[in-house]
This record gives sequence, C-alpha cells and structure tokens, in this order.
Amino acid sequence: MNKLQKFADNLTFPNLFQYPFLHREDCPMRGKWNSDYFKNDLPVVVEIGCGKGEYTTVLSEKYPDKNFIGIDIKGARLWKGAKYACEHNLKRVAFIRARADFIEKIFDRDEVSEIWITFPDPQHAKERKRLTSPMFLERYRRILATGSNAGHSGRIHLKTDDTILYLYTLDDIVLGGGLPLFTCSDNVYSDSLPELEDVRSVQTFYEQMWLRMGKKIKYICFGLKLE
Repeated sequence: MNKLQKFADNLTFPNLFQYPFLHREDCPMRGKWNSDYFKNDLPVVVEIGCGKGEYTTVLSEKYPDKNFIGIDIKGARLWKGAKYACEHNLKRVAFIRARADFIEKIFDRDEVSEIWITFPDPQHAKERKRLTSPMFLERYRRILATGSNAGHSGRIHLKTDDTILYLYTLDDIVLGGGLPLFTCSDNVYSDSLPELEDVRSVQTFYEQMWLRMGKKIKYICFGLKLE
C-alpha cells in the first residue's frame, strides 16, 4: 500500500491524533487523555518514536491495567499500529503524529507514568537532540507522575542498538547525573535478568533488522529526580 493511501486511512482511525505542528498552542487533549479518550483512570504509558507501534500494541495486550500511547512524526509508520489496534479492538491504545520536541504540549504535568524510547536516532553529531539528553529529560520530568515512587518520577526505558547512545545515557546521564538506575544490559538477548522479559518479548521492525546484522540490543531503565 502506498503512502497516500495510508495517509487517507489515518484520517479515519479514531485512535490516531495528528498534531504535527504544535508551535503556538497545546494539544486539545492535553490533560484529558484519561477522562476524554480512555474513559478510565489507569496509568498512561508513552512510547516515543514508536514507529509501527509494536511496543504500544503488544504491551497493551499484555497489561490490561495500563493505557498506551505511541508517538511518531511519520504518519506512514503509525498507520500499521493504528490499523492493528482498530482491528483488534484495543481500546486502551492511541497514537499521536507529532514531534517529540512538543511532548509537553501533548501531556500535562503528572499525566504520564512511564516512557519507552525504542530505537531512536542516536544523533551522533548533535548531543542535545538525543532523546535522553538533559533537554529532553527536563521535558519528561514535567509530565511524568511521581505516584508512590520515593524521590523520583516514573520510569524511562531506552532500548537501542547504538553503543554510543547507550554509553552516553548510562555513563553521562544516569550515573553521571546521580539518577536512579533500575536495570541495564548491553545485550538483552544473552542476559537472563527476569526484569528484561518485556524488553525481549517485543521486537520492533528495526530491531529485527539490527539483529539480522548481528548487532547487540541494549537497554536501560532509570528514573528522574523530583524538583
């Protein structure tokens, strides 16, 4: 199916919200995802750069006690996840076409419980644009709920094939910044840690490609300090 047909389909999906330009105003759903879309008070888990929505859909099927929202700027990629969720009647799933830069305009303070960042562009030449850079972590901190966590916000999960991004996040950002580290692995498929079950249970389109190339898949789970 060509991109134009996918874009046309996207306009018909009730679970897909398109906000590619949020320069001047907030997303109309900001602060209302639970009340106006999901119609429940379950925790909201966000996948940034969700691509075809593999994590968003699979985890929603595994965890009936959570809501899931996938964000990506590529409408043709979102088509697959949105279509799958509609066909399988996944009511606790939504997708948003938007840039990660505008995440604070999409979610209100304390509206998100967890963030998954799956195989992002490592931005080797532009450190500040990495999705685990201090600039982005500050944005996440403003939307992540504290809940019952002692001294830190909800969890952030990074899954990547890129060694530079992995070491940057682990050494410079988490350990160097004194952030709480919950789990890390430089090869999730050779590591038997039980807490890596969710990490191994879903393979994205890009992950399968990296694995065929012999690349090791890496993972970090950490939290952010409260204000």
